[in-house]
Parts: sequence; C-alpha cells; structure tokens
Amino acid sequence: MSEQNIIDNTKAFVKKTLINAEGGHDWFHIERVYNNAQLLAKNEEANTFVVCLGALLHDIADYKFHNGDETVGPEMARNFLATQEVDPEVITHVIKIIENISFKGGNTNRDFHSTELDIVQDADRLDALGAIGIARTFNYGGFKGRALYDPEIKPHLTMTKEEYKLSTAPTINHFYEKLLLLKDRMNTATGRRIAEERHLFMLLFLKEFYAEWQGEK
Repeated sequence: MSEQNIIDNTKAFVKKTLINAEGGHDWFHIERVYNNAQLLAKNEEANTFVVCLGALLHDIADYKFHNGDETVGPEMARNFLATQEVDPEVITHVIKIIENISFKGGNTNRDFHSTELDIVQDADRLDALGAIGIARTFNYGGFKGRALYDPEIKPHLTMTKEEYKLSTAPTINHFYEKLLLLKDRMNTATGRRIAEERHLFMLLFLKEFYAEWQGEK
C-alpha cells in the first residue's frame, strides 16, 4: 500500500472516530494541525510520512475525554496502523509522538525527541493560539461547565501533571496556565514566528476582556 493510500485511510479513520467529538478536539482540529504540520515541515529536514501520521493521530483518543487515561490513544493508533501494514519503526515513531505531544501542565519533560515530534507539537500548539485558540478554549470551558472568569481564583503556574489534568479553574486562567506560555516553547523557527503573531492577538483579547468585565468601555 502506498504512503498516500495510508494517509487517506488514516484521514477516513480519524473522521469516523471523532465524529461526535467536542468541538475543540474534533476532525477540524486534526485537519488544522495536519495543515500546520505540513507547512512547518517545509522548512525542516523531516520524514513527512511520519509527520502526517503523527498529526492525524495525535488526538485520536485525547486523555481528557477518557478519564485521564493516556494509554487509549497510543493503543488505538498502534492497532489502526498495524491494519495498514505500516513499517514497525514508523509505528513506533508515531506512537512516541502521540505520547509526548501534550502540554500536561508544562512541567513534564519529554522522554523522546525527534524533528517530527517537534513539528507536530508546534502544529498542535499553534491551534491553541490566536483566534482559533481562544474559540477552542471557551468551547472546552463550556463543555466542562466552567466559569468564564473569577477574579478570586488566581492562575496556578506551577501545577504538576496530575494537578493540570484535574483542574476545574475558570477558562480565563487557562490563558496563563498554558496558552500564553506556548510562544516561548515552540520548537521550530516557523512555529515561533507564527506563534508570536497569535500570542499578540490573545493579549489584545485579554485586554479587551478585562476592560469590558470592569465596565470601563
């Protein structure tokens, strides 16, 4: 089977699997990350087949929607890729990308490194920034029934992985606990350039949000 056929089959598999997913982690999120990854890969020496598969399968079963279980996604991806007779080394690389891509509070060190992971991680993080990032954040907050903002609840910037997974903080706090930290954690030059612009847009949004919250305008 050709690489393009495998990619096409993977797209179909992901679309079907995520048909009822939360709006910030649905097929359209995957598609945006896939497109971002291809853009970033143009300026890097990378295995584009691994990049494409990693981007398409990175959220096949996000732990946030599986009771915090981080093994479901890698297992689903591994089983699917095996049906496509993908080379075992490629499967292993893709699984490592899935296992290491997540932010998880920002205080967890990656135990695997590759250019392909750098690209897919940047592509995923770009979708957490800018206008799309803002929309996804509030969509997820609404999905979880979280408050928009509570001035009495301050952002927690030193969360452990478990604290991050269990957090129920207001949505605005997520900007400080994750989104505004991403600009300085990008791996690729192209990712950093795009993140810079999206970061500034989020700062403008927050400035407007607080002004409206306080009745200043």
